[in-house]
Amino acid sequence: MSEKPSAIADPPARKPEGDVSSTNCESLESRSITSRAWGHMVEDLRPSGFVEFELILLTFCTGIQDAISFPDYHCFASNQTGNTVFLVVALVLPWLDGDNFYVPNVGAALGFFLLGGWVTGQVGRIIGPCMRLWLVCCNLIQTILVFAAAALQFRYGVVPQGPMAVMVVGLLAFASGSQVVQSRSMKMTEISTAMATAAWVDLIIDPKLFHAQNRPRTRRVMFLLALAGGSLLGAGIYRAAGSAVAVLISAAGKLVVTIMYLFNGAEKPRKTDAEANC
Repeated sequence: MSEKPSAIADPPARKPEGDVSSTNCESLESRSITSRAWGHMVEDLRPSGFVEFELILLTFCTGIQDAISFPDYHCFASNQTGNTVFLVVALVLPWLDGDNFYVPNVGAALGFFLLGGWVTGQVGRIIGPCMRLWLVCCNLIQTILVFAAAALQFRYGVVPQGPMAVMVVGLLAFASGSQVVQSRSMKMTEISTAMATAAWVDLIIDPKLFHAQNRPRTRRVMFLLALAGGSLLGAGIYRAAGSAVAVLISAAGKLVVTIMYLFNGAEKPRKTDAEANC
């Protein structure tokens, strides 16, 4: 009696080679896009005319903020020369507190400005002060702080003294301190985005002041005009619509710069010794 042949299991169906190839290509393409995006974000930005424009725009926003911070809170959010003088005067003439300036507001402005600068400087030194990712994230945080200050003013109005005033001043000052330190990493010291005294002095003592080709002179002039123009606009908005609107516009300008950082040109990668010898 012959045995019946045992049934042979069908081999597992194989995917068509075209499908496997297509899947691999899609995976490689996805990794390639992610890799390129990450590589773009970790590049160091190159000093350029585009960077000049960004710093000038930040300066304009600073002018708007200081135009409202002094009439509202009797202190400066970014101009720490004035705040330092106010604090020293308050030690000798304490009865002036409440008339010409508010000591808690002045102290908050100076303290949070220094804190913002210290945090930005130390973290930037570790990460890389010119790295695109760091500049975008840092400027985004500054923008959020300024938006938060505007939100507090919209919600509670302008309160010249007390915890609410200290909070608004602290938010603006921290953002300003961070911004000034960040701007120095762009290797354009002529545009500090805040303090004008050094720019005025460097401008008038420049031996090439009247030369046609003098980029540092031109940067200082643009910086001073932007600071004055921002202050003028800030004062106009303050008079017509109030502080909250002025701070909101300043925050919007900083947001524009945050987005612009994504499109800056990058430094060329340094060649290794092996590449240089090829």
